[in-house]
Amino acid sequence: VKIFLKSAFKEMTAVLQKLLDQRKLPEIPSDREAIKTILQEEIYGFLPLPPDEESFEEVKLIEGRYPEADVKLMQANVRVGKRRFSFPFILALHRDGKKRPFFIHNNFRPDFPDMYMPSEEILDNGFHLLSFCYTDVTSDDGDFTNGLADILIGSALRSGNTCGKIVLWAWAAMRLMDYAQTLPMLDHENGAIIGHSRLGKTALVTAMFDTRFKFAFSNNAGCCGDAIARGNTGETIALITQSDRFPYWFCENLKKYAGCPEAMPVDQHFLLASIAPRYVYVGSSSLDDWADPKSEYLTCIAASEYFQSKGVCGFVHPNRFPETPEAFHEGHIGYHMKEGAHFLSRRDWLQYMAYFKKHLAD
Repeated sequence: VKIFLKSAFKEMTAVLQKLLDQRKLPEIPSDREAIKTILQEEIYGFLPLPPDEESFEEVKLIEGRYPEADVKLMQANVRVGKRRFSFPFILALHRDGKKRPFFIHNNFRPDFPDMYMPSEEILDNGFHLLSFCYTDVTSDDGDFTNGLADILIGSALRSGNTCGKIVLWAWAAMRLMDYAQTLPMLDHENGAIIGHSRLGKTALVTAMFDTRFKFAFSNNAGCCGDAIARGNTGETIALITQSDRFPYWFCENLKKYAGCPEAMPVDQHFLLASIAPRYVYVGSSSLDDWADPKSEYLTCIAASEYFQSKGVCGFVHPNRFPETPEAFHEGHIGYHMKEGAHFLSRRDWLQYMAYFKKHLAD
Protein backbone atom coordinates (compact mmCIF):
# COMPACT_ATOMS: atom_id res chain seq x y z
CA VAL A 1 0.00 0.00 0.00
CA LYS A 2 2.80 2.44 0.88
CA ILE A 3 4.57 1.74 -2.44
CA PHE A 4 1.32 2.37 -4.31
CA LEU A 5 0.69 5.66 -2.48
CA LYS A 6 4.19 6.93 -3.22
CA SER A 7 3.82 6.06 -6.91
CA ALA A 8 0.38 7.66 -7.07
CA PHE A 9 1.72 10.74 -5.29
CA LYS A 10 4.35 11.39 -7.98
CA GLU A 11 1.78 11.12 -10.74
CA MET A 12 -0.80 13.28 -8.98
CA THR A 13 1.55 16.18 -8.27
CA ALA A 14 3.02 16.60 -11.78
CA VAL A 15 0.86 19.54 -12.88
CA LEU A 16 0.56 21.34 -9.58
CA GLN A 17 4.32 20.97 -9.07
CA LYS A 18 4.80 23.28 -12.05
CA LEU A 19 2.89 25.98 -10.20
CA LEU A 20 5.15 25.50 -7.20
CA ASP A 21 8.26 25.66 -9.36
CA GLN A 22 7.14 29.08 -10.57
CA ARG A 23 7.19 30.31 -6.96
CA LYS A 24 10.83 29.21 -6.53
CA LEU A 25 10.54 27.99 -2.96
CA PRO A 26 13.70 27.43 -0.90
CA GLU A 27 14.69 23.85 -0.19
CA ILE A 28 13.79 22.55 3.25
CA PRO A 29 16.85 21.59 5.38
CA SER A 30 16.98 17.90 6.23
CA ASP A 31 17.51 18.55 9.94
CA ARG A 32 14.45 19.50 11.99
CA GLU A 33 16.45 21.65 14.38
CA ALA A 34 17.76 23.68 11.44
CA ILE A 35 14.18 24.20 10.27
CA LYS A 36 13.12 25.39 13.72
CA THR A 37 16.08 27.77 13.97
CA ILE A 38 15.44 29.51 10.67
CA LEU A 39 11.70 29.86 11.33
CA GLN A 40 12.40 31.40 14.73
CA GLU A 41 15.14 33.67 13.40
CA GLU A 42 13.19 35.03 10.43
CA ILE A 43 9.48 34.85 11.29
CA TYR A 44 8.39 34.04 14.84
CA GLY A 45 11.27 34.74 17.22
CA PHE A 46 12.85 32.36 19.69
CA LEU A 47 10.89 30.38 22.25
CA PRO A 48 11.49 31.45 25.87
CA LEU A 49 12.61 28.81 28.35
CA PRO A 50 9.97 26.77 30.22
CA PRO A 51 8.82 28.09 33.60
CA ASP A 52 10.96 27.49 36.66
CA GLU A 53 7.87 26.22 38.44
CA GLU A 54 4.29 25.42 37.47
CA SER A 55 1.14 24.15 39.14
CA PHE A 56 -2.50 23.63 38.23
CA GLU A 57 -5.60 23.94 40.37
CA GLU A 58 -9.33 23.49 40.05
CA VAL A 59 -11.28 26.73 40.47
CA LYS A 60 -14.78 25.31 40.22
CA LEU A 61 -16.88 22.55 38.73
CA ILE A 62 -19.16 23.83 35.99
CA GLU A 63 -22.46 22.14 36.79
CA GLY A 64 -25.12 20.81 34.48
CA ARG A 65 -23.31 20.91 31.16
CA TYR A 66 -22.87 17.30 30.11
CA PRO A 67 -24.32 14.15 31.69
CA GLU A 68 -21.29 11.98 30.85
CA ALA A 69 -18.43 14.43 31.42
CA ASP A 70 -17.08 16.71 34.12
CA VAL A 71 -16.35 20.26 33.02
CA LYS A 72 -14.05 22.29 35.26
CA LEU A 73 -12.68 25.79 35.30
CA MET A 74 -8.97 25.41 35.99
CA GLN A 75 -6.04 27.74 36.60
CA ALA A 76 -2.47 27.34 35.40
CA ASN A 77 0.19 28.98 37.60
CA VAL A 78 3.76 29.57 36.46
CA ARG A 79 6.85 31.11 38.00
CA VAL A 80 9.62 32.60 35.85
CA GLY A 81 12.46 33.76 38.04
CA LYS A 82 10.82 35.70 40.86
CA ARG A 83 7.71 36.59 38.91
CA ARG A 84 4.43 34.70 38.78
CA PHE A 85 1.58 34.55 36.32
CA SER A 86 -1.71 32.63 36.14
CA PHE A 87 -4.29 32.08 33.43
CA PRO A 88 -7.60 30.13 33.34
CA PHE A 89 -8.55 27.23 31.13
CA ILE A 90 -11.38 24.74 30.73
CA LEU A 91 -11.00 21.00 31.24
CA ALA A 92 -13.69 18.58 30.01
CA LEU A 93 -13.19 14.91 30.90
CA HIS A 94 -15.35 11.86 30.32
CA ARG A 95 -16.37 10.26 33.62
CA ASP A 96 -15.83 6.66 32.47
CA GLY A 97 -12.09 6.81 33.17
CA LYS A 98 -11.19 5.40 29.74
CA LYS A 99 -7.93 6.59 28.22
CA ARG A 100 -8.98 8.83 25.35
CA PRO A 101 -7.35 11.14 22.78
CA PHE A 102 -7.65 14.87 23.40
CA PHE A 103 -7.66 18.32 21.87
CA ILE A 104 -6.03 21.45 23.28
CA HIS A 105 -7.88 24.37 21.73
CA ASN A 106 -6.32 27.83 21.64
CA ASN A 107 -9.56 29.80 21.33
CA PHE A 108 -10.68 33.39 20.85
CA ARG A 109 -13.04 33.32 23.83
CA PRO A 110 -13.23 31.60 27.22
CA ASP A 111 -16.78 30.34 26.56
CA PHE A 112 -17.73 26.68 26.90
CA PRO A 113 -19.38 25.75 24.61
CA ASP A 114 -18.34 28.39 22.09
CA MET A 115 -19.24 29.40 18.54
CA TYR A 116 -15.84 28.04 17.45
CA MET A 117 -16.02 24.91 19.60
CA PRO A 118 -18.98 22.45 19.46
CA SER A 119 -18.03 20.99 22.83
CA GLU A 120 -20.81 18.43 23.18
CA GLU A 121 -20.11 16.99 19.74
CA ILE A 122 -16.37 16.82 20.44
CA LEU A 123 -17.06 14.91 23.65
CA ASP A 124 -19.62 12.68 21.91
CA ASN A 125 -16.92 11.74 19.39
CA GLY A 126 -14.83 10.31 22.22
CA PHE A 127 -12.33 13.09 22.88
CA HIS A 128 -11.30 14.87 26.05
CA LEU A 129 -10.96 18.63 25.65
CA LEU A 130 -8.88 21.45 27.11
CA SER A 131 -9.46 25.03 26.00
CA PHE A 132 -8.10 28.46 26.86
CA CYS A 133 -8.70 32.01 25.66
CA TYR A 134 -5.60 33.51 24.09
CA THR A 135 -6.14 37.01 25.50
CA ASP A 136 -6.17 35.56 29.01
CA VAL A 137 -2.48 34.88 28.32
CA THR A 138 -1.55 38.25 26.82
CA SER A 139 -3.37 40.91 24.81
CA ASP A 140 -3.66 40.76 21.04
CA ASP A 141 -1.80 44.00 20.40
CA GLY A 142 1.67 45.51 20.51
CA ASP A 143 1.70 45.88 24.29
CA PHE A 144 4.32 43.55 25.77
CA THR A 145 3.84 44.82 29.33
CA ASN A 146 0.74 42.80 30.24
CA GLY A 147 0.13 39.18 31.19
CA LEU A 148 2.68 36.61 30.10
CA ALA A 149 4.30 39.11 27.72
CA ASP A 150 5.34 41.27 30.67
CA ILE A 151 6.89 38.26 32.41
CA LEU A 152 8.84 37.01 29.38
CA ILE A 153 9.46 40.16 27.29
CA GLY A 154 8.57 43.38 29.11
CA SER A 155 8.87 46.99 28.08
CA ALA A 156 12.31 46.82 26.43
CA LEU A 157 12.42 47.16 22.67
CA ARG A 158 12.37 43.74 21.02
CA SER A 159 15.51 42.77 19.12
CA GLY A 160 15.32 41.23 15.65
CA ASN A 161 14.63 37.68 16.80
CA THR A 162 12.82 38.31 20.08
CA CYS A 163 9.55 36.43 19.91
CA GLY A 164 6.18 37.95 19.15
CA LYS A 165 2.76 37.16 20.57
CA ILE A 166 2.27 33.95 18.55
CA VAL A 167 5.17 32.29 20.34
CA LEU A 168 3.80 33.46 23.71
CA TRP A 169 0.40 31.91 22.99
CA ALA A 170 2.21 28.73 21.91
CA TRP A 171 4.21 28.77 25.17
CA ALA A 172 0.92 28.83 27.09
CA ALA A 173 -0.49 25.92 25.07
CA MET A 174 2.62 23.93 25.96
CA ARG A 175 1.85 24.46 29.65
CA LEU A 176 -1.56 22.85 29.12
CA MET A 177 0.23 19.92 27.52
CA ASP A 178 2.41 19.74 30.65
CA TYR A 179 -0.78 19.39 32.67
CA ALA A 180 -2.29 16.89 30.23
CA GLN A 181 0.71 14.63 30.82
CA THR A 182 -0.30 14.30 34.48
CA LEU A 183 -3.80 13.00 33.74
CA PRO A 184 -3.93 9.20 33.39
CA MET A 185 -7.24 9.22 31.51
CA LEU A 186 -5.67 11.16 28.62
CA ASP A 187 -4.00 9.18 25.84
CA HIS A 188 -0.63 10.95 25.91
CA GLU A 189 0.33 9.44 22.55
CA ASN A 190 -2.65 11.07 20.86
CA GLY A 191 -2.85 14.75 21.72
CA ALA A 192 -3.74 17.54 19.28
CA ILE A 193 -3.41 21.30 19.14
CA ILE A 194 -6.01 23.25 17.18
CA GLY A 195 -6.60 26.90 16.34
CA HIS A 196 -8.21 29.22 13.81
CA SER A 197 -6.72 32.15 11.87
CA ARG A 198 -3.93 33.75 13.96
CA LEU A 199 -4.44 30.88 16.39
CA GLY A 200 -4.11 28.45 13.49
CA LYS A 201 -0.67 29.93 12.93
CA THR A 202 -0.12 29.46 16.66
CA ALA A 203 -1.23 25.81 16.53
CA LEU A 204 1.38 25.04 13.86
CA VAL A 205 4.10 26.89 15.79
CA THR A 206 3.12 25.05 18.98
CA ALA A 207 3.52 21.68 17.24
CA MET A 208 6.83 22.82 15.75
CA PHE A 209 8.19 23.37 19.25
CA ASP A 210 6.49 20.52 21.10
CA THR A 211 6.68 16.98 19.74
CA ARG A 212 4.24 15.76 22.40
CA PHE A 213 1.50 16.96 20.04
CA LYS A 214 0.92 14.14 17.56
CA PHE A 215 -1.58 16.23 15.56
CA ALA A 216 -1.71 19.90 14.61
CA PHE A 217 -4.90 21.32 13.09
CA SER A 218 -4.67 24.71 11.40
CA ASN A 219 -7.87 26.38 10.25
CA ASN A 220 -7.69 29.29 7.78
CA ALA A 221 -4.23 30.31 9.03
CA GLY A 222 -3.11 32.02 5.80
CA CYS A 223 -0.14 34.39 5.69
CA CYS A 224 2.81 33.30 7.86
CA GLY A 225 0.74 30.27 8.84
CA ASP A 226 -0.24 27.62 6.31
CA ALA A 227 -0.02 29.67 3.06
CA ILE A 228 3.27 30.04 1.25
CA ALA A 229 4.26 33.70 0.96
CA ARG A 230 5.86 33.68 -2.47
CA GLY A 231 3.18 34.52 -5.02
CA ASN A 232 0.31 34.50 -2.54
CA THR A 233 -2.75 36.72 -2.77
CA GLY A 234 -4.87 38.28 -0.04
CA GLU A 235 -2.86 39.12 3.06
CA THR A 236 0.86 39.40 2.40
CA ILE A 237 3.94 39.94 4.57
CA ALA A 238 3.91 43.60 3.51
CA LEU A 239 0.35 43.98 4.83
CA ILE A 240 0.59 41.84 7.96
CA THR A 241 3.70 43.68 9.21
CA GLN A 242 2.30 47.20 8.79
CA SER A 243 2.35 49.15 12.04
CA ASP A 244 -1.46 49.37 12.16
CA ARG A 245 -1.91 45.63 11.61
CA PHE A 246 -0.16 42.68 13.27
CA PRO A 247 3.65 43.05 13.33
CA TYR A 248 3.64 42.13 17.02
CA TRP A 249 2.57 38.56 16.22
CA PHE A 250 6.05 37.96 14.81
CA CYS A 251 9.66 38.89 15.42
CA GLU A 252 11.01 42.16 14.05
CA ASN A 253 13.14 40.34 11.46
CA LEU A 254 10.06 39.49 9.41
CA LYS A 255 9.69 43.15 8.42
CA LYS A 256 12.82 42.81 6.26
CA TYR A 257 10.76 40.81 3.77
CA ALA A 258 7.81 43.18 3.39
CA GLY A 259 7.36 43.50 -0.35
CA CYS A 260 10.06 40.94 -1.15
CA PRO A 261 9.06 37.52 0.20
CA GLU A 262 11.24 35.93 -2.47
CA ALA A 263 14.26 37.17 -0.48
CA MET A 264 13.34 35.03 2.53
CA PRO A 265 15.50 31.96 3.12
CA VAL A 266 12.34 30.22 4.34
CA ASP A 267 8.65 29.85 3.50
CA GLN A 268 5.63 28.23 5.13
CA HIS A 269 6.26 24.72 3.83
CA PHE A 270 9.13 24.77 6.35
CA LEU A 271 6.58 25.15 9.15
CA LEU A 272 4.55 22.13 8.06
CA ALA A 273 7.78 20.17 7.58
CA SER A 274 8.87 20.94 11.15
CA ILE A 275 5.97 18.76 12.35
CA ALA A 276 7.06 15.67 10.37
CA PRO A 277 6.81 12.74 10.83
CA ARG A 278 3.76 13.53 12.95
CA TYR A 279 0.42 14.72 11.51
CA VAL A 280 -0.51 18.18 10.29
CA TYR A 281 -3.83 19.26 8.82
CA VAL A 282 -4.78 22.43 6.93
CA GLY A 283 -8.40 23.56 6.69
CA SER A 284 -9.35 26.08 3.98
CA SER A 285 -12.55 27.96 3.17
CA SER A 286 -13.68 28.63 -0.40
CA LEU A 287 -14.50 32.32 0.17
CA ASP A 288 -11.49 33.09 2.37
CA ASP A 289 -9.52 35.05 -0.21
CA TRP A 290 -7.56 36.84 2.53
CA ALA A 291 -5.99 33.54 3.66
CA ASP A 292 -5.58 32.42 0.00
CA PRO A 293 -6.81 28.79 -0.17
CA LYS A 294 -4.74 28.03 -3.27
CA SER A 295 -1.52 28.97 -1.48
CA GLU A 296 -2.62 26.94 1.56
CA TYR A 297 -3.13 23.91 -0.70
CA LEU A 298 0.23 24.41 -2.42
CA THR A 299 1.94 24.57 0.97
CA CYS A 300 0.72 21.04 1.68
CA ILE A 301 2.13 19.86 -1.64
CA ALA A 302 5.44 21.65 -1.07
CA ALA A 303 5.93 20.02 2.34
CA SER A 304 4.95 16.53 1.19
CA GLU A 305 8.33 15.39 -0.10
CA TYR A 306 9.91 16.21 3.25
CA PHE A 307 7.39 13.98 5.03
CA GLN A 308 8.21 11.20 2.58
CA SER A 309 11.90 11.63 3.33
CA LYS A 310 11.06 10.85 6.97
CA GLY A 311 9.50 7.54 5.98
CA VAL A 312 5.81 8.47 6.08
CA CYS A 313 3.18 9.21 3.48
CA GLY A 314 2.97 12.93 2.69
CA PHE A 315 0.02 14.66 1.03
CA VAL A 316 -2.23 12.41 -1.07
CA HIS A 317 -4.37 14.51 -3.41
CA PRO A 318 -5.61 14.73 -7.00
CA ASN A 319 -3.69 16.57 -9.70
CA ARG A 320 -5.84 19.69 -9.38
CA PHE A 321 -7.01 22.22 -6.87
CA PRO A 322 -9.73 20.93 -4.51
CA GLU A 323 -13.41 21.09 -5.22
CA THR A 324 -15.86 22.50 -2.69
CA PRO A 325 -16.42 20.68 -0.39
CA GLU A 326 -13.64 18.09 -0.53
CA ALA A 327 -11.25 16.45 1.92
CA PHE A 328 -8.02 14.43 1.66
CA HIS A 329 -7.29 12.28 4.71
CA GLU A 330 -4.89 9.56 3.56
CA GLY A 331 -1.48 11.02 4.34
CA HIS A 332 0.36 12.56 7.26
CA ILE A 333 -0.67 15.90 5.74
CA GLY A 334 -4.45 16.27 5.74
CA TYR A 335 -6.55 18.92 4.04
CA HIS A 336 -10.10 19.98 3.39
CA MET A 337 -11.88 22.77 1.57
CA LYS A 338 -15.26 23.81 2.92
CA GLU A 339 -17.77 26.15 1.35
CA GLY A 340 -17.87 29.42 3.26
CA ALA A 341 -15.80 32.24 4.65
CA HIS A 342 -13.15 32.77 7.32
CA PHE A 343 -14.63 30.78 10.19
CA LEU A 344 -14.00 27.69 12.34
CA SER A 345 -17.25 25.77 11.97
CA ARG A 346 -18.83 22.52 13.06
CA ARG A 347 -18.08 21.26 9.53
CA ASP A 348 -14.37 21.87 10.12
CA TRP A 349 -14.42 20.08 13.47
CA LEU A 350 -16.15 17.05 11.92
CA GLN A 351 -13.37 16.79 9.34
CA TYR A 352 -10.66 17.20 11.97
CA MET A 353 -12.18 14.56 14.23
CA ALA A 354 -12.62 12.12 11.33
CA TYR A 355 -8.95 12.54 10.37
CA PHE A 356 -7.84 12.23 14.00
CA LYS A 357 -9.76 8.98 14.49
CA LYS A 358 -8.55 7.59 11.16
CA HIS A 359 -4.91 7.91 12.22
CA LEU A 360 -5.19 7.10 15.92
CA ALA A 361 -3.62 3.67 15.56
CA ASP A 362 -0.78 4.79 13.27
